[in-house]
Amino acid sequence: MATFRLARRLRCARAVDAMSDAQLAVLSTLHMHGRRTITALAERERVTAPSMTSMINGLEEQGYVRRTADEEDRRRVQVEITDAGTAIVAETIQRRDELLAAMLAEQDFTADELRTLREASALMRKVVEG
Repeated sequence: MATFRLARRLRCARAVDAMSDAQLAVLSTLHMHGRRTITALAERERVTAPSMTSMINGLEEQGYVRRTADEEDRRRVQVEITDAGTAIVAETIQRRDELLAAMLAEQDFTADELRTLREASALMRKVVEG
């Protein structure tokens, strides 16, 4: 339950208030893993391809992603993040890092407790990135 509560508080810190968590997740995936097809993005985010297409359309209209022809199969389309999209991801990460740092600073953690939090964070990342 604590993980859910922490995630909810951190989700409030974002570069663009009008952007949904799902849109930000897609931008983050493209930022971290590079170009992807709409099908691959839909599978990763566990949504239908039509839902992902709609989301990509919105992100493309805002200038955060662009579609490009696949180099191996011209019938297939790849989606890649733009500089504007990268800036949104970077600013959101910075805001969330600052919020988490402030939340941690409010506590009186020992060096051992902070080390435990870092270790737990690494383990949680492994679970999420599976």
